[in-house]
Amino acid sequence: MASMTNNNTLSGQWALVTGAAKRIGAAIAKGLHAAGANVAIHYFSSATEAEALVAELNAARAGSALAVSADLKDTRTIAPMMRAVLAQTGRLDILVNNASSFYPTPLESVTEAQWDELIGSNLKAPLFLCQAALPELRKAGGVIINIIDVHAQRPLRNHPLYGVAKAGLAMLTRSLAKDLGPDIRVNGISPGAILWPETGVTDRVQHNIIREIALKRAGDPSDIAAAVVFLVRDAPYVTGQILAVDGGRSVGW
Repeated sequence: MASMTNNNTLSGQWALVTGAAKRIGAAIAKGLHAAGANVAIHYFSSATEAEALVAELNAARAGSALAVSADLKDTRTIAPMMRAVLAQTGRLDILVNNASSFYPTPLESVTEAQWDELIGSNLKAPLFLCQAALPELRKAGGVIINIIDVHAQRPLRNHPLYGVAKAGLAMLTRSLAKDLGPDIRVNGISPGAILWPETGVTDRVQHNIIREIALKRAGDPSDIAAAVVFLVRDAPYVTGQILAVDGGRSVGW
């Protein structure tokens, strides 16, 4: 299987990383690229950041990156996006489902629109992306990586929809590993405190979270990128697993 060779390089392979214009997604794209893979950078609204990242990667290795835009919550966009990627790459070896919506939804005020958005981005879109990528991943003996969350197991106050969506993604990971083996490996990564949300997390909340972490510090997006590379390149006998990259938060919480 082409994408399972443990030769310290992913040279010649193509990865599609969703939500890859910035933050953890960009780190994952850079990590796979540094390991030798070519990368399709998916974005929705962050066109400037996506194009800058593509330019950076192509400057390092010509023709090794491209950008593609789609609103993944609308599943009608998924097949055309996949066709656009394949028209330029000719193959797909790695799919990383990273794109995600995240915000509080207290029960008293939760709406059906919020349900549609949070379930759509965190669970529905990954499912249909896996479906759209299936023929190419089967041909390549490929790998799917789903980015989950520690809160798939441990609820976050006032985030019931987000927690349910990520818990569903965890089960989807295990289910697809069972259904798609031996041709395709499917694993998940469950980040802890890697990057704080862009709004709404006070210094006090950050301090309280750090106190719960065995390593007593936040992680870095490069920690998630390294875990992705490990599962894609260095773990050919690992499937159906969810790797917690959380500094030990999930054991001491």
